[in-house]
Amino acid sequence: MKKRVLIYSIGLFLLALGVGFSIQADLGVSPVSSLPYALALIVPWSVGTMTFVANMLYILLQKLLGTTVTWKDWCVQIIISLVFAVFMDSALAIITTILPPAQGYVMRFFYVGISLMIIACALLFYFTAKLPLLAYDGLTYAISERFSIPFSKAKISGDLMNVAVSVIICLFYLRSLGSIGIGTFIAAYGIGKIAGIFLKRWQPRVIAWVER
Repeated sequence: MKKRVLIYSIGLFLLALGVGFSIQADLGVSPVSSLPYALALIVPWSVGTMTFVANMLYILLQKLLGTTVTWKDWCVQIIISLVFAVFMDSALAIITTILPPAQGYVMRFFYVGISLMIIACALLFYFTAKLPLLAYDGLTYAISERFSIPFSKAKISGDLMNVAVSVIICLFYLRSLGSIGIGTFIAAYGIGKIAGIFLKRWQPRVIAWVER
């Protein structure tokens, strides 16, 4: 169990680090992170704080969809959301302190590439640990259960709704796309592809280490 918690924690921190690189690239963040970052652009609160707020909204939506998730599961999601929010702000602080702002499209796309690799690696640890999911993933399962559709289609639907809400918020308050950009579409396509390769190649080894 200790090993599962370890790789789960590493996965969450790497996920936050990958999102941080996408923010530093300033080309748009992944669909999953688009709403928290959009909110952070319009209020004087940190990205981590708004990530926690967004996760609370996702938990509320799970309840409204009438899922079979228990209150205990939601309490666990709240705790995990708080931990991830702390990781998010910590990762951003590290990145902004150590790395220079992206200047020019070569550096921006370089940061996007790093973001994709780190997030894919994060998902390898996160899913292999088989511990409670973040609220956004819980919402995806809720959509799948409520409308009796495959998880993959529920994931696409959830991402599209997240991006749509983010666009509306940014256009209304910022008069720009804000958190959405070409990096969003690169992440939407690329993360799943790279994560699939990582899971196929490395997950058996990680599982063997955990169960040793």
